[in-house]
Amino acid sequence: MGQRRSIAGSRILITGASQGIGKSIAEAAAARGAKVLAVARNVDLLNDVAKEIRAKGGIIEIVQADITSADDRRKMVDAAENVFGGLDVLINNAGIGATGHFADGSADVLRQIMEVNFFGLTETTRVFLPMLKKGNKPAIVNISSIAGKRGIPARGDYSASKFAVQGFSEALRAELAKDGVDVLVVCPGLTQTNFSHNMIEQKALVQLDHMRGMSSEEVARQTLRAIEKGYNETVLTFNGKLMSFVARFLPWVADIIVKRKVRGLFKDEIATRKQAKSVPPEKVNA
Repeated sequence: MGQRRSIAGSRILITGASQGIGKSIAEAAAARGAKVLAVARNVDLLNDVAKEIRAKGGIIEIVQADITSADDRRKMVDAAENVFGGLDVLINNAGIGATGHFADGSADVLRQIMEVNFFGLTETTRVFLPMLKKGNKPAIVNISSIAGKRGIPARGDYSASKFAVQGFSEALRAELAKDGVDVLVVCPGLTQTNFSHNMIEQKALVQLDHMRGMSSEEVARQTLRAIEKGYNETVLTFNGKLMSFVARFLPWVADIIVKRKVRGLFKDEIATRKQAKSVPPEKVNA
């Protein structure tokens, strides 16, 4: 457990805040009296978010920035200092994804996902550490995923990036304990956002229906609750908690389930391959 803190009055920076979970966190935090610095690449969407929040009396400033750019990360730090005089909570939410089997994928897609989901997150954290150490009950909040608790077939690149976030967060939590900086992790499951539409590519045979998941507003509410309570890790949705439990305590059960699922999807290919192996070499060469 980390420190308890109030959302009201906290200076909070949120990456990926132009839509989806990030936008909902910005709206919820501002509604509860936080001073919000919203960051994203799309300035038009950011302006829309700011307009909605200000119309309701919320405090928000925006920064157009790409977390993979060192210059943009420095711009984020300067904005936090110039606008709010510092920072109390950094929410690393920006992320991208892709689906498809690893054997059919490419190094470029994997590197792009890792660049945003992991390196962008870690380097944004790095540049804000000096400022956060001076903040009021400071916290780093990394928005991970259920895919960071159990690897999901056809989402190996994304799962790998979120496992990396998980490991980084656990190590950093111990390192920053002496500085009074909490490191919190939130692991959403399927969420009703445009995340699937914004993927780099979608090659999975079975697409997950994000519209059947938790609303982004509920994810935001749970995230703010985790920040208030200082929860080190928050796993969302019943299915997400069940998957996390099975992956931790019954990993062999999870292995059996996912292998059966994949074999079922590729049963025709498996049957063809077995048939080809059963044909004697002399008949193949005849």
